[in-house]
Amino acid sequence: MTSSTATTVSIGGDLSVGRVGFGAMQLTGKQVWGDYPDHEQGIALLRAVVDAGVTFIDTADVYGPHSNELLIREALHPYPEELVIATKGGFVRGGYDYSTLDAVGNPNYLRQSAHMSARRLGVDSIDLYYLHSGQATDAPFEEQVATLAALKEEGLIRHIGLSNVTAAQFELAQSITPIDAVTALYNVGNRRGVDLQRAAEAAGAVFSPWHPVSIQDGGDPERIAAALAPIAHNHDASVHQIALAWLLHRADNVLPIPGTTSVDHLASNLGAAAIRLTDDEVTAITALVPEAA
Repeated sequence: MTSSTATTVSIGGDLSVGRVGFGAMQLTGKQVWGDYPDHEQGIALLRAVVDAGVTFIDTADVYGPHSNELLIREALHPYPEELVIATKGGFVRGGYDYSTLDAVGNPNYLRQSAHMSARRLGVDSIDLYYLHSGQATDAPFEEQVATLAALKEEGLIRHIGLSNVTAAQFELAQSITPIDAVTALYNVGNRRGVDLQRAAEAAGAVFSPWHPVSIQDGGDPERIAAALAPIAHNHDASVHQIALAWLLHRADNVLPIPGTTSVDHLASNLGAAAIRLTDDEVTAITALVPEAA
C-alpha cells in the first residue's frame, strides 16, 4: 500500500465524500441502547458535523435500536445535497445486555429493515446500505446478498456495503452484485480487518475502518502510545490524530468514521486530515502491529 494524500473518496464511482466521515453510534444511550440522553445536544452536534464540512455519516438500525436514525432525520432533514448517509440492517437486539445481540439474514426481515430505515431517515433511496453481519445462520449468505441486490434493482438502495464479513465473503458477494463499501475493525493497534482492507482496495471498494482513533483494541496500548507520542510532537498533534492520519495515508479507498459527542473532538478528528506524515513515519506506525494475511 502506498501513502495517500487524497482529499476525497468515491463510493461506487458516483458519490464523492470527504476522507473523514462521522460515526453516529455514540449518539444513543449506554451500551448503544435507547435514546441519546441529551437530545438537544445530540441535535446540535449532528448539525455541527455537517457545518464542519463532513459529507458522510454512518449509522445502523440497531443503534438504539432505531433512535439513531430518527435523531439524524430530526437534526438534518431535508439533507444537504452533498451529504451521504449510510445505514445497516441484519442485527437485532433483545434488550440492554449485549448478549441479546444476534444476526438475522431472513430475506423478508432484511427487506423490511431496509424499508423501515428509509422511512426513519426520510429518504426514498438509501445512499449506502450495509448488511450488518456475515454471521447470520438462518439464511445462506448468498441469499442475503441477493436480497440487497434486488432492493438495489428496485431503487431502495443506491449502493451495497458489507460489515463484519470475511474477505472470502466479500469475494463471494462481489460475484453476485457490486459491493461498493466494507467496514471492519482496523486501526494502529489492531489490524483484524487487514484481509478485508486488501480485498476492498483490489476491488476498488471503500474500506471504512471503525474504532479508527482507538489505540486500546490491541494487546499493548502503552507501547503504541509511546511510539506515536514523538510523531505527534513533530506534527503538533495528538496521539489520536496521528492514529487517524495514519489510516488516511494507507490507501486512497480508506474512509474512517470516528464518532464523538464533543464538538472539540470533532474538530480534532477533522484536523487529522491535514496532517502529512512522512513515508518513514507511516512505515514505522505500520510496523507496530503484524499485518499478516
